[in-house]
Amino acid sequence: MHTDLSGSALEITLLALQALQVVILWTHDWIPLGRLNDVSAVRSQDTTQRLVVVTLMQSIPWTIGLFLSASYFGHSYPSWVRYWLWVSYAVLFLGELRAWWLPYLFRAEPPRAARYKIMFGNTHTFFPQRNGMAPNTLHVVLHSLTAATLIALFMAEVRS
Repeated sequence: MHTDLSGSALEITLLALQALQVVILWTHDWIPLGRLNDVSAVRSQDTTQRLVVVTLMQSIPWTIGLFLSASYFGHSYPSWVRYWLWVSYAVLFLGELRAWWLPYLFRAEPPRAARYKIMFGNTHTFFPQRNGMAPNTLHVVLHSLTAATLIALFMAEVRS
C-alpha cells in the first residue's frame, strides 16, 4: 500500500513539520537562541564529544525521514518510507514523553530535575514548576511538532 499525498496541503504540512523538527534537533544544543536555549548550561553538563554523539543520534534518523519525504514529494510514498516515518516519529515522541512529560506530570525524578534545572533553568517556560521541573518553550515546540507530525501521518493513512 502506498500513501499518496502528492501535491496536497497535507504533504506540504508534513514536509514543513519535519523540516522544523530537523532544524531544532540539529541546532538546539549548539546555536544560542536567546531565552529559548542555554548552550553554555548544556555544555556544562555534557562534554563536546557526548554532545556530538547525542546530536547525531537525535538528528540523523529524522533527517533521513525528511530527505525521503522530500525525495517522494509529489509522488506516492512507498510502504517502507511510511514505516520509516511512523517508527522514527513514534520513537521520538515516546522519548519526549519519557524525558519530559512523565517526570513533569506523574513521577518525580530528582536527578533528572536537578540536571534539567542546570541545563534549562534560564530558558523561557510558560509551564509552572512541577516535580522540580518545567518543560521549556523550545522543547514544548519540538514536542508539539512531533505530535502534529504523527497526526499528519495518521491523516495520510486515513486518506489512502
